[in-house]
Amino acid sequence: MNRAVIPLVIFLGLGGLFWYVLEQMNEGEYNPREVPTQFIGRTAPTFELPDLYAPEGKVRSADMAGKVWLLNVWGTWCPECWKEHNYLLHLAKNEQVPIIGINWRDDAEEAKAMLARLGNPFLKVGFDPHSDAVIDWGVYGAPETFLIDANGVVRAKHAGAMRPDIWESEFKPLFNPSEAGS
Repeated sequence: MNRAVIPLVIFLGLGGLFWYVLEQMNEGEYNPREVPTQFIGRTAPTFELPDLYAPEGKVRSADMAGKVWLLNVWGTWCPECWKEHNYLLHLAKNEQVPIIGINWRDDAEEAKAMLARLGNPFLKVGFDPHSDAVIDWGVYGAPETFLIDANGVVRAKHAGAMRPDIWESEFKPLFNPSEAGS
């Protein structure tokens, strides 16, 4: 009988831990995608990508120098990107948040079709089908959103869909367009 008790106790303990983590995820307290980033407080990596709409043109991080802005990495293959899209539109239109998009590991025609159908929250969209830029940002999944200040320093990062609660608690307090030189 003693031999059966020990595995049962271990099983029940692991089951309890599993249940606890699931409850935390359901309440929004724990996000397994939230991996700390080394970029917070550091100069943002630079990028230069083909423009999604005009591949001969370029989308450059340097074009946002002196501005406070968001970088959003997304793809049409990403369900969370579809979920956050309306909120990105809200931020761009109603709160005048400048957002640069990087369309990652995607088909350009599908990406343009999505933006034509749902609306385009981005000032510009860089096309990065081979992870040329996002690897420097430490992106491992989409969507990921970064807040870059007027000095080019990363102030916040969120892995997963941008939502009102994330914006209000983590990004908006750091979003200060008056610090920009323009």
